[in-house]
Amino acid sequence: MEIEPITLSTPRPVRRPTLVQGWHELTFLHWPVEPERVAGLLPAGTRPDTLDGVTYVGLVPFMMRGAGLGPGPGLPYLGTFCETNVRLYSVDEQGRRGVVFRSLDAARLLPALVGRLGVRLPYTWSAMRLRRENDVLTYTTRRGRSAGPGPTSRVVVRPGAPIARPTQLELFLTARWGLHVLWHSRTVHLPNEHTPWPLHRAELLGLEDELITAAGLPHMTDAPVSVLYSPGVSVRFGKPSTLEPSLVPSR
Repeated sequence: MEIEPITLSTPRPVRRPTLVQGWHELTFLHWPVEPERVAGLLPAGTRPDTLDGVTYVGLVPFMMRGAGLGPGPGLPYLGTFCETNVRLYSVDEQGRRGVVFRSLDAARLLPALVGRLGVRLPYTWSAMRLRRENDVLTYTTRRGRSAGPGPTSRVVVRPGAPIARPTQLELFLTARWGLHVLWHSRTVHLPNEHTPWPLHRAELLGLEDELITAAGLPHMTDAPVSVLYSPGVSVRFGKPSTLEPSLVPSR
């Protein structure tokens, strides 16, 4: 199997969008992890994508804007909300790199229901907020809307200088042109495209997180090895495709 190269733009252009979204005010936090520690958390037919023998756990809070079905335009109110995802990195038997979401917290109920019931993504309706004070961003998340306490997350960052030439690791963590998800007992690849990420260095000023361990991942005791910020991109998703049955091993 030949794995597709890491590229600034998608190797699979989307000609007929099935979904549009705007990802804005993103912070990317990443920690290295041994591939064998997360391999069992990925859908059948995929394995951890690695760089120099290491894979990564990502915590990514951001503001979703204008999400909607079809070619767009997206919905200005229902399609705009805070979101935080915990994610892993995957590659399938056709060599396509992707993202596997272990959890997605969204501050609006309807998109969370559509994502969970329609695409089988692990969305949860949660209380979330993004606050900007001068040059500092604070993302807060509390899982669920019930009276009982759920896992929480608080990320405080100061965006810095733009990155003219991303490193190989920074491209590996951000230039992901699809996702893998288990849909009705079949592993599905859903492609996306957008312009190259406008990335910035960022300083992590505060981090208190329970979402990573709640997603079944190891507790991250060290500081993240990569902290990035992006003002965002407009995204188009293409038509999903299932992995060929002969390429999906049983577990």
